[in-house]
Amino acid sequence: MIQVAIMGHGVVGSGVAEILLTHKNSLKKKVHNDISIKKILDLREFPELSYSDKFTKDFNDIVNDEEIKVVAEVMGGVNPAFDFVKRCLEAGKSVVTSNKELVAKKGAELLAIAKEKNVSFLFEASVGGGIPIIRPLNNCLVANEVDEIAGILNGTTNFILTKMITESMSFKDALSLAQQLGYAERDPSADVEGHDACRKICILASLAFGKHVYPDNIHTEGITNISLEDVEYANNWGGVIKLIGDVKHMPDNMLDIFVAPMLINNESQLSGIDDVFNGILVRGDATGDVVFYGKGAGKLPTASAVVADIVDCIKNMSTGKYLFWEDCDGSNVMPYEESVSAMYVRATGDIKSAEKVFGEISKLTRKKAPDNEIAFTTDEMSVKKFNAKLSELEKSGVKVINTIRIGDL
Repeated sequence: MIQVAIMGHGVVGSGVAEILLTHKNSLKKKVHNDISIKKILDLREFPELSYSDKFTKDFNDIVNDEEIKVVAEVMGGVNPAFDFVKRCLEAGKSVVTSNKELVAKKGAELLAIAKEKNVSFLFEASVGGGIPIIRPLNNCLVANEVDEIAGILNGTTNFILTKMITESMSFKDALSLAQQLGYAERDPSADVEGHDACRKICILASLAFGKHVYPDNIHTEGITNISLEDVEYANNWGGVIKLIGDVKHMPDNMLDIFVAPMLINNESQLSGIDDVFNGILVRGDATGDVVFYGKGAGKLPTASAVVADIVDCIKNMSTGKYLFWEDCDGSNVMPYEESVSAMYVRATGDIKSAEKVFGEISKLTRKKAPDNEIAFTTDEMSVKKFNAKLSELEKSGVKVINTIRIGDL
């Protein structure tokens, strides 16, 4: 019998317990052994549950128990999760987690400890919830040189943008609906300001390119400035607006990585991914574009990925299953000002001023636009050059309302 522990009994933690208990027989066939929950760490009590006797409020009951071989961390946040996970690894226990913030900020250190102790530190659920992406990236696509990873990595923002696109709902109303349906937290800033997507693209970039990418080094924009006017212009342009986490491997081994709203052409495989669904596009030199699609969050989809990692740990208990990347000081990240993209601009003023500053532009239209409103797309240029031209444009009397990158996806 393999004894496991769960740290945290919230939405995901309760889902992990549910799957381990209800899928006992099928899991036994996969690992040729019984998987038993020995301890569940939570400060709350759950006397109504059939497994209420397994709860503890003392982390030492887990870390000091030599019978517990695999620990699932589903508490979230960095503190105390980092300390608990580190101590479990140092005690020779494999750890699986759905905690994207922990992996994005402390992954290199924890992976190094796991390697030293010959145990596993796995985190399939940290990026795409129930969507398999870590394992395919590490195993199935290993023969490829990955050129780019781009994805809709946050279901909350995708739901909001979908409502804006399909129902002409304002950002404020769409956010309120997302909160009512349980898709957005009371404080939605981690989602709508892009921080959640940033952590996820950092994890994917670290795994794909071998060096840790820290969220603090990544240019991150959210969707709070997106309006229905922008959505309408995007539609007339022939596309939609999506919040995208993107990393490109540049010729000098630097990474062009950011999180930002992007205009995506309707022909892109990512353009039709709506509501709370996520989609992750991986560009390999051998496979071309491969897209992973599914629910990026939710109790059972995320718990499913956590349990899959538990199974992997058990199957590789004698040897350890390694994911690994080196630590890095941020020198692998290209300055955002050097990133190159075509851009969308919405402003008030004279279109001739825009043509004078930017040269050749493509003018956009929408119904019932005010007489002094202009919108256009530019050719590709660096962010630094674009910002300089924006300053020049505003000096000519044009007031810029919003700018959005245009994706080549």
